[in-house]
Amino acid sequence: MSYNPAVALDETVERSYRGRNREDEAGPPEPGLVQLFAGDRASFTVFATAGPLTIGRGADCTVALPDTRASRRHVELAFAGGRWTITDLGSRNGTYVDGARIAGAVTVRDEVLLVVGSTLFIVTPDLRGVRSGAVEVRPGGIVVGPRLAAEWRAIDRLAELSRVLHLHGETGTGKELAARRFHGQSPRAGGPFIAVNCAAVPQSLAERLFFGARRGAYSGADVDSEGYLAAADGGTLFLDEIGDLPAEVQPKLLRALELGEVLPLGAARPRRIDIAVCSATHVDLRRRVAGGRFREDLYFRVGQPMVCLSPLRTRREEIPWLIEGTLERIGGIVADVSLVETALLRPWPGNARELCNAVAAAAHLVKAGTDDGVVVKGRHLDPHVGRVLEATPPVAVTTATATPPITSLPAHDEANLICGVLARERGNVTRAAEVLGLHRTQLRRWLAQHQIDPRHYRRGLPDDAAG
Repeated sequence: MSYNPAVALDETVERSYRGRNREDEAGPPEPGLVQLFAGDRASFTVFATAGPLTIGRGADCTVALPDTRASRRHVELAFAGGRWTITDLGSRNGTYVDGARIAGAVTVRDEVLLVVGSTLFIVTPDLRGVRSGAVEVRPGGIVVGPRLAAEWRAIDRLAELSRVLHLHGETGTGKELAARRFHGQSPRAGGPFIAVNCAAVPQSLAERLFFGARRGAYSGADVDSEGYLAAADGGTLFLDEIGDLPAEVQPKLLRALELGEVLPLGAARPRRIDIAVCSATHVDLRRRVAGGRFREDLYFRVGQPMVCLSPLRTRREEIPWLIEGTLERIGGIVADVSLVETALLRPWPGNARELCNAVAAAAHLVKAGTDDGVVVKGRHLDPHVGRVLEATPPVAVTTATATPPITSLPAHDEANLICGVLARERGNVTRAAEVLGLHRTQLRRWLAQHQIDPRHYRRGLPDDAAG
């Protein structure tokens, strides 16, 4: 049996397996806004419009809010020349853009976070990718937004066509969940699903664990043992963190996949197997091949077709629902808009797993201090969670935790800090935002406020290296 991944893929599937599904992104950009949170509940409402529009409590507003913290005519938005102009209309409680209160009008080119009273919006120059979707909470509390749904649809199509799938994504993006979906949508759904964390396989036991052993094959082998490949016969073998697969196992695994048979230790004859193979990694497998840490021939066997699972910071519409689900599981506690706002402005390198753990920790901390129903606010979130990990000393968290350090700096020091990070990251705004623990659009707004041009720090890099 041959495991040739070069299956006949139609044009849509080919786009999908490269991790760049564009089925919802045809046509020109569509400006608009998405309501993500209202009162104390997550929401998802898309307003496809270039404006001008007004938001407020008044019935005459384009977007009328049942929000007592919003003014009757709170804010006006208009889109022209690829930019949004956001104008506060003298609101009582203020208008906040990417965490900062605005005075009068501001003009923004990138996607920004807008808070009006207790209602939260994403204002974007392009709604494609979310315009025709929804946010669903599926069994098990799994939150699936439009972008993740598109990636899952790509996996569904590949499950029908291919015995092989490679998943690439950061930690916490749901690679095993996607692998189980690949298995469940395939003709082998009734067979076993065997998940193996390659990074946790002891090197001394790797060969026996993968390929099995016959009784007497080595000292202490009193019974036959079935390896991972044989256990997956008729189903799917999921090789998580395949980039850490022990080197001595790689050639034998390649042979087993090529021939469709496995030879246990101590056996004289191979056993036929019929399996699909799904692999996953958070590292660049091609770089590991180039560095001699992963076999090139095995990469060509298991590395294609591929689906890239997008990080949570590019699927921000899911964050309010993840927060809400976490708090509902704890019970007796709700989210303030400031909690959702704070979460939406952080990059979350640990993705949904990190977010849910951080929200749960904040909720337990707050709940322990009261006997009544309580509200978790942005200040209750640990100031270090959701940011790029750095070697910084831990800070005790209390219910009066301060806002992130950068937002409390004087303007001059804030500008110096931003310039220092830009210099270190050679003008790359994306990496600088990650180091500072900010969303990229928030950093771009601050660059404009301080009149800092990241191009001055590129040191001869091409324009597309600015991030």
